[in-house]
Amino acid sequence: MSLFKLCTVITSVQPSRERLGGFSNSTIGLFSGMITTDRVPNIQLTGTNNGLSMDDSNVVTEVDSKVKTKLLSMWNNVKYGWTIKVVKPNFSKESPVCLLGKIYRKKPEEFLEKASEADKTLDTGSEISLAMDAISFEDGIEEFKKDFTSRLWLTYRREFPILNGSTFTTDCGWGCMLRSGQMMLAQALVCHFLGREWRWQPDQPIKTEQQKLDEYNHRLIIKSFGDLPERTSPFSIHTLVSLGALWGKRAGDWYGPSSVAHLLSQAVENAVERHPAFNNLAVYVAQDCAVYLQDIENVCQTSDGKWKSLILFVPLRLGADKLNPVYTSCLTHLLTLDTCIGVIGGRPRHSLYFIGFQEDKLINLDPHYCQETVDVLKDNFSLTSFHCTSPRKMLISKMDPSCCVGFYFHNKMQFTNFMEIAPSYLVPEDEKIDYPMFLFCEGSGKDLHQKIEIAENIIPSTTSFTGNGTYDDDLDECEEFELVQ
Repeated sequence: MSLFKLCTVITSVQPSRERLGGFSNSTIGLFSGMITTDRVPNIQLTGTNNGLSMDDSNVVTEVDSKVKTKLLSMWNNVKYGWTIKVVKPNFSKESPVCLLGKIYRKKPEEFLEKASEADKTLDTGSEISLAMDAISFEDGIEEFKKDFTSRLWLTYRREFPILNGSTFTTDCGWGCMLRSGQMMLAQALVCHFLGREWRWQPDQPIKTEQQKLDEYNHRLIIKSFGDLPERTSPFSIHTLVSLGALWGKRAGDWYGPSSVAHLLSQAVENAVERHPAFNNLAVYVAQDCAVYLQDIENVCQTSDGKWKSLILFVPLRLGADKLNPVYTSCLTHLLTLDTCIGVIGGRPRHSLYFIGFQEDKLINLDPHYCQETVDVLKDNFSLTSFHCTSPRKMLISKMDPSCCVGFYFHNKMQFTNFMEIAPSYLVPEDEKIDYPMFLFCEGSGKDLHQKIEIAENIIPSTTSFTGNGTYDDDLDECEEFELVQ
């Protein structure tokens, strides 16, 4: 497409700030007041600058490059999903919303009225129970909002340092699966450093020592994903691309969920060796849908007998060309576990990070929005672009069968409990033959997979999530938090 045609396309789209909104009931957009509008500056090529003519070749080249970067960014935002077309919000008030092990319900008004009456007397056990049940509904969907906005949102970025061995200064159009994987790992780090109950409260002043510590850890996690070389940011896209190069992958190549799981595993292992903050973390990637217990013990148990916190990645293939519907309930059941850190996958040619569900739709964070790189080395760098205020929903039936489920276990007891309860979640309901999503096996996978060579594709290539196709908003929903009456 020529530059003139590209300008024509962009100018036909509403200004970004008019298109984007947040949780406000008065708008139907995505990120109101949150993301700065990209606008193409008016460039004057006549006139001088410090005595130099503006048609000087160096100046013109620089200006032309900046204009093209702006236009490309805006075009990517149109092409890869953040379009002006939105769907009417429809979070049902009858159905609970699940988000990474937390269940949220709309507070029934008539139920609260009865609870209020019961609170006046509290003469019977049933009235006390009624009042207590009502309290559990009190926050409901408002708490879901806080929980959702507290998850870390890692998207396409532009104008970051050149990726090694390439000319890329953006991951637009090819880095969506890497960004989805970063978000799943970020959730594990949030659980590790801050706890699952932590909530981001940007409007609340930091006063207590605990709040100061939480603020420090919040920024520490984001810095580790900054768009910088590995020494500063061990989980940056620069780091992941460098690790991918060891297996013949280059910047601009696309990755599948299994590939990203292995890259994240290696990145964590390297971070443990080089960054003291991560030395109590272990990571394991399941092999052929099997979790080998001896391997888990090998990576988690320290020389003094202690047990590290474990991040477990389980790459799965839940069907051939399409998701096998028998696994739908298994997938949603896993998302109800408080140890689950989500699922990376998406739909064909479009990677997403799934963190919850309501009814037959998965709630996700979408990396397909191109933002300017944030300098995370600056003091008090802005946190706003790392948090999203608008969840999207996608029909589970539209999900690509290739995915990776993640879990975080703070200690050995959590992992042991998971092994006890997980088998009932992994077998499809109403199936005569037990065929679980994955298994727990005694022994070591290395005994069965010795001397695996690079040629055997330890990190398989995939074209399923190229991120290079047009975006179909009919499959997605950009939601505000309004409830269907």
